[in-house]
Amino acid sequence: MTPAPAPIANFSELRAIYINCTLKRSPELSHTQGLMDRSIALMQKLGVTVESLRLIDHPVATGVYPDMREHGWAQDAWPDEIWPKIREADILVIGGPLWLGDNSSITRLLIERLYAMSSQVNERGQYIFYGKTGGVIITGNEDGIKHAASSLLYSLQHIGFVIPPAADAGWIGEVGPGPSYLDPDSGGPENDFTNRNTTFMTYNVLHLSRMLKDAGGIPAQGNLIGQWSNGERSGFDANPEYR
Repeated sequence: MTPAPAPIANFSELRAIYINCTLKRSPELSHTQGLMDRSIALMQKLGVTVESLRLIDHPVATGVYPDMREHGWAQDAWPDEIWPKIREADILVIGGPLWLGDNSSITRLLIERLYAMSSQVNERGQYIFYGKTGGVIITGNEDGIKHAASSLLYSLQHIGFVIPPAADAGWIGEVGPGPSYLDPDSGGPENDFTNRNTTFMTYNVLHLSRMLKDAGGIPAQGNLIGQWSNGERSGFDANPEYR
């Protein structure tokens, strides 16, 4: 018996932000943006409010504090320009290139600045990223998609994001010098494997975000830093009896 098709989900309440961690300033061509745009277009088609930016276009300071202007930097666009967009979004998708088989320096900068906010709490007293979902898009001309994605997805879940199944997508050309994703005859935009994974990643972050919103987020039980700091251990026994 063929199962009945699932009802089409309503994603129109969701907000997503895509942050491109390319090393290229706008308006220089970004191959990572080319693949990100496929996912963005799909989200917009489904009614999601989407914003996209290149981190390198903004004077974001290096560091692991919420506002690096309080630590000697003359400028820091993070607290006023970038962070509010992430705070208000339900979904964060990080895009970035591969260099020497790993994430770019700008990608690591983003992770460090996200970490700087991770001790803040939401309105329920949970860490600030609880209830948000994350995904990753990687491009390049060398191996390393899974390595780069695993590092980013681990970092996101560690600070509170929820990661759905198959939350990464990417494209790499022939190893070594060769065409990049948007170059003529690269085969990137037509690659069925990449297109499938990009579609699955997009829908999976949307489905999980929709589920979390409908459920009111992650249940606020046993994960409240304020309670733990006040001595409430939520049933955890620090001195179990060993028999």
